[in-house]
Amino acid sequence: MKKLELHWQIMIGMIGGIIVGLLFTKVGWGKEFVSDWIYPFGKIFVKLLKLIAIPLIFASLIKGITELKDISKFSKIGLRTIVIYVITTVLAISIGLIAVNTIQPGNGIPKATIEKLTAGKVDNSKIKGKLTEAHSQKESGPLSFIVNMVPENIFSAASNNKRMLEVIFFAIFIGISLLLVKPEQAKPLTDFFSSLNDVVLKMVDLIMLIAPVAVFALLCNVIVTSESGDILFALLRYAGTVVLGLSLMIVFYVIIVKTYTGISPIKFLKEMAPAQLLAFSTSSSAATLPVTMERVEEHLGVEKEVSSFVLPVGATINMDGTSLYQAVAAVFIAQALGYHLDFGDQMTIVLTATLASIGSAAVPGAGMVMLVIVLEAVGMPTEMLAVGLALIFAVDRPLDMCRTVINVTGDATVAMVVAKSIGKLGEPKPKEWDDNL
Repeated sequence: MKKLELHWQIMIGMIGGIIVGLLFTKVGWGKEFVSDWIYPFGKIFVKLLKLIAIPLIFASLIKGITELKDISKFSKIGLRTIVIYVITTVLAISIGLIAVNTIQPGNGIPKATIEKLTAGKVDNSKIKGKLTEAHSQKESGPLSFIVNMVPENIFSAASNNKRMLEVIFFAIFIGISLLLVKPEQAKPLTDFFSSLNDVVLKMVDLIMLIAPVAVFALLCNVIVTSESGDILFALLRYAGTVVLGLSLMIVFYVIIVKTYTGISPIKFLKEMAPAQLLAFSTSSSAATLPVTMERVEEHLGVEKEVSSFVLPVGATINMDGTSLYQAVAAVFIAQALGYHLDFGDQMTIVLTATLASIGSAAVPGAGMVMLVIVLEAVGMPTEMLAVGLALIFAVDRPLDMCRTVINVTGDATVAMVVAKSIGKLGEPKPKEWDDNL
């Protein structure tokens, strides 16, 4: 009997998690039961993915750079990657602005509904935390993200997935240094990182064996902890506008992949499905990164010297879905609260959201921090900021799940485009967890 493909297994887990979660919302003890006996399996899975994220980035990036044999090739990959990432981010923000200005989901919302949505949340500790974090990030200076890329202690940086840029910087530093020493001196270290990379990729295969169960647990918990249905329904137009924009980004990606690489949209989406479904379940580009790298390398044919740089960098600085969300959320809040935004303000949103996406943590909830920075850039008063965040708080988690899918898909698209442009897009060579059993 043919084994059911992984993305179908994960899809079944997702549907099962939603159904069981809805059933548990009907009983008083359901939320506690899910939290104590089901959700821990999802937490273990996410922790395992985060556990191997830093070793994978470190080993894969160093291996990829040393295999280039030439620093000029690395600089070519780096420049193309950054330029394409900035272009896709600006495009995503523009699509978001066009969608929200066309649909205008914030216009006509009664004040009573706004008061209901924000009741008890303006002083919410989570919202206060986002405001504090955004103020800290904004006041740290225009070049702070460059300063923050350079670690003063690599062991400290490697112990925190939010500091991924620092690990990437150090890995690139080592990789370039290995290219500049004699091959016989570099060989022991390059062999070590090559072996480590293969071992960590095998760990990815093993972790993915529990992915369907983990996704079931994660989605079940999301359902039982979500806001009440009437509040979610009140925000349906806003959520629908965000999802529409995100869907248009998927269309853009598959057109680029088909036009530039010749790979069919169906094949691209099918091979990326496990990574996309995990991104949806975990809301974290960083946690999904090991799976994204495995799918892009083994199932889409991108060679390691490209994927090992493009994907880790993308997980940190390329957030197309999150940037699109910033545009829609900012204008929606302004519409709902009666705060006028002229054309100049909307251009400020494009610039600020692009800059804010660079260096923003690839973890759940980072979009809220970016949103505060964007709203402050257009001059929204502090008291309105708190109300605005409370207004969209109810649907932020499901939208966070959706936009993370776009972030991951965008990273894969850019990796394929860069690989094709330098002749590093070959035939896929999938590996199974028990190849050497």
